[in-house]
Amino acid sequence: MDKFSRILSVVDPTAVEQPALQRAAWLAARTGARLELLTCYYNEYLSGDRLFDSRSLELARQDLLENYKSLLENLAGPLRNDGIEVSTAASWDHPVHEGIVRHAIATGAEIVFKDTRHHSALERAFLSNSDWNLIRICPAALWLVKPIDFPDKPIFVAAIDPMNEHDKPAALDDEILALCKVMESMVGADVHVFHAYDPRIAVATATANAYIPVSLPLDEIEEEMRSQHEKRFRELTDFYGIDRCKTHLLSGLAHEELPALSTELNASVVVMGAVARNRLKRLFIGATAERTLEHLPCDLLIVKPDWLPQPTKMAKKVAGFPGSAAVDAVNEAADVTLTEAAPSPR
Repeated sequence: MDKFSRILSVVDPTAVEQPALQRAAWLAARTGARLELLTCYYNEYLSGDRLFDSRSLELARQDLLENYKSLLENLAGPLRNDGIEVSTAASWDHPVHEGIVRHAIATGAEIVFKDTRHHSALERAFLSNSDWNLIRICPAALWLVKPIDFPDKPIFVAAIDPMNEHDKPAALDDEILALCKVMESMVGADVHVFHAYDPRIAVATATANAYIPVSLPLDEIEEEMRSQHEKRFRELTDFYGIDRCKTHLLSGLAHEELPALSTELNASVVVMGAVARNRLKRLFIGATAERTLEHLPCDLLIVKPDWLPQPTKMAKKVAGFPGSAAVDAVNEAADVTLTEAAPSPR
């Protein structure tokens, strides 16, 4: 990706503040991209699922969406006055996260903005809210926005895994850094790169391979591990021309070190890749990102691999309103099948 041409911002019509809209407008103004505002809504009592769908329910749905469309137009007005090309859409769809993805695919959005708030540990564990499900199935880059002040010259922290220890293909690191370089050139972002390694892994491996009690040179083991990680880390950051004073190779757990570094740098956005394959070959956010999101003091931008196919079962349920169980049955549960990762372009 060398530029942005289409940006999608999800608008919560019940919220007073719209951080995601503000962030999306900021990017659109600086890149010349077209911005679309989307409200995706569903209410089971108006859907007709519980009772026979009637003309009155259909009119109620239309009236509701027209009101939301008017709200979006009111939000779009000032942006158009600032010279941003803005369109609006109000969609009746369920589940909401699938509706957002369907719209993003249909419009060719390259990046999706959405507000994020605190979620319980139970919700995180079962990916039962829109944020986690969007991370799992949205093929476009996903920018989760927190309600914080955003500077004119933001600091982006690219979190990479050059050793590919978390079931992440090497090419995804290229996607992360390429996107950060786009932000650097187009909006003047200050780009830092982060990688953490856990020396306890090397020590545990050496201990497990020692069949008889021996005195292990722990310092040498840790130094060897750092040397291996540093070599791969430098190859990648040097390839993308990252100033070494802005590279951060740290010893420790990534989900602890990354929030700490983000706070120290006063980071605006952390950029991470979200690909890990389980035995069902579905796309999930990695465990590191999952444990990190709630603790980051800033926005999170999730990058997907460029070889990720679009979800084949995410087509629009029906032209109009999904008002019956029969219509809902047309669209099965989404399942993102992955192909083998392409080799790194380096």
